[in-house]
Amino acid sequence: MSGAFCLVSAALVPLTMPLGWDEIVYASRFSPYDPATPFSAPRTRGVPLLLAPVASWSDSTVLLRVWLLMLAGGALWLGFRPWLRVLHRPTAVWVAAGLYSSLWITLFYAGSAMPNHYTAMGATAATGYLLAPRPRYAGVAVSLAVVFLMRPNDGVAIAIPLLVAAALMPALRNQGRLYGRLSAVAAGAVAGVLPWIVEAHLRFGGVGHRLAEAGEIQGGLRPVFSLGAHLTALDGPLLCRPCAGDTVQSPVAEWWVLLPLLAALGFWEARRARRSTAPLWLAVAVAVAASAPYLLLVPYAAARFLLPVYALLALPAALGILAVLRRVRTAGSRWAVVVLALTVIGHLGIQATLAHTHADIQQRARGDWDRIASVLREHGVRPPCLIQGNASTVPIAHTAGCSSADTTAPERSSALVLRGGKPPRWAHDWPSFRVPDTYNPGWTVLVRP
Repeated sequence: MSGAFCLVSAALVPLTMPLGWDEIVYASRFSPYDPATPFSAPRTRGVPLLLAPVASWSDSTVLLRVWLLMLAGGALWLGFRPWLRVLHRPTAVWVAAGLYSSLWITLFYAGSAMPNHYTAMGATAATGYLLAPRPRYAGVAVSLAVVFLMRPNDGVAIAIPLLVAAALMPALRNQGRLYGRLSAVAAGAVAGVLPWIVEAHLRFGGVGHRLAEAGEIQGGLRPVFSLGAHLTALDGPLLCRPCAGDTVQSPVAEWWVLLPLLAALGFWEARRARRSTAPLWLAVAVAVAASAPYLLLVPYAAARFLLPVYALLALPAALGILAVLRRVRTAGSRWAVVVLALTVIGHLGIQATLAHTHADIQQRARGDWDRIASVLREHGVRPPCLIQGNASTVPIAHTAGCSSADTTAPERSSALVLRGGKPPRWAHDWPSFRVPDTYNPGWTVLVRP
């Protein structure tokens, strides 16, 4: 399963695709990817830890993506494996892994230096280890620590239902060892969040200041209801910020229709087999908790934010799929087989198409940064230099070997890169050059005279 996942991802998303904005920030912690880019308050050190074995000595994008694909495949196996000891049908675990790994979001980000897949697998593994007949407390702690290292906000949301379940869930209370379960969850949370807290005091003046700065950078966390934005983001863009005026293609919404239906059928199947539905309810509870911050506090959307939700809901949905297969075999109807086959083929086709489409878009859009850097070099902008701009300043500056800044102050910048809009007053008389043949039109470079 993990090997097939890696191969399909590599086939749909080129290993040569340039690093994206977030990936550049993480990779530039290492000298082969100099110059270092600003590491802002919302970011954590989890992804750089993943990159370190390769990025610390090589600047090869292909090698880095191959390494990340291997990590993603291993994380998929480790994330779902604890559930083999929990669900009454072990086959359902691998069906769930296949269902989760079939999503275009999972396939697209498998070889990417992004935290969400690892957050999803950490949450899935921690829940499974906690529910196992013989709980693996080290597994709970390590899995939850991974979540906190990658995204502390996700860690808090996921740890809360696990703590509640460890203390109050009847199926777990009957096993005893309350102290062990609570300690495992607490230990994982502390181990994972401690580096973030230490950095908050060293670089941001404390936890409160870091949270405030992170909220400001993310557009101001506030009570919202962004379910519509997440529905819009099902088929992209990768970051829907803002989502006004964007729509989602109807066939893509099939995932949001099928997933709850299959999950409900999975609960019915567990009851029919007279098996406890408590593990499934906890998976749903953790999924709901993981989605809450993004649906109720974050005023924008990205499809990858909900990967932990999809991974956890895939478990009851997998039981639902097996129930459908059993009914189809029992009925012996050709039409039932045809409908089921068309549904599976349609789902896989939609997801593969989206993964390939977004890979192609990103390949071409990120190529603009090289074109802009070429224009900068052509007009004498070379390291050491400072680039300001109104869009994609960080990756453009990094590609050109420069430092970056925004346009809010007339600093001693070497050049100004704009996409649309007018230059600030202090740069009105700078020589202006259009960037030709870009995927996204409207790029202009202004060079300090």
